[in-house]
Amino acid sequence: MGHLYLVRHGQASLGAVDYDHLSPLGVQQSQRLGEHWRAQGITFDAAITGNMKRHTQTLAGIQQVMGTQHAAQIWPGLNEYNAEAIIRAIQPGELIKPTTPEGYKQYFRLLRDGLAQWMAGVVSPQGMPSYTEFVHGVTSTLDHIRQQCEGNVLLVSSGGPIATAVAHVLRTSPETSIELNMRMRNSAVTEFSFNPKRHSLVSFNSLPHLETPSHKDWITFA
Repeated sequence: MGHLYLVRHGQASLGAVDYDHLSPLGVQQSQRLGEHWRAQGITFDAAITGNMKRHTQTLAGIQQVMGTQHAAQIWPGLNEYNAEAIIRAIQPGELIKPTTPEGYKQYFRLLRDGLAQWMAGVVSPQGMPSYTEFVHGVTSTLDHIRQQCEGNVLLVSSGGPIATAVAHVLRTSPETSIELNMRMRNSAVTEFSFNPKRHSLVSFNSLPHLETPSHKDWITFA
């Protein structure tokens, strides 16, 4: 039996010109996770990631502290959906970057609505795959892991693909994956056990590396 650790990237740069880049705190979160695993004596037999910068930077932070340099297998199917394209599909025009608490609430209300319509096939966001194609990108990665991997596998991705993976394993509705996605924290760990036939959920959205009082301010969502 194998063990798959799915890690959401560290804090990115919401509101910046380039969101797809870890913030200084995001780098610290990834390094702290590597420090935690090193202290626990956990090692990995394989590493898999999407090809977004926040994915590869998170993996680099983890590996730097663990003292390992696995050449990651790159799977574009682990890349996140384009949130701005989804929102524009239901609200055409210029998308104003959120800068206030109310602005962020409105942003995520629109994103939830857009995700639901994309999943239902009502809208086709520009430059994005269909929802069916998006799900296939995630599930084909899980199939590869079951068929080709053993031992401990580290997978670094984003909230959307990880929530999709959990919903797939639990056989829940697409709408459930939206709720899972919105609750996922930066650098959070979700664990599956797996064998050649199936994956099974062990834990979801945990932060064992940030449980101490000195790290409570490191917990972020975007």
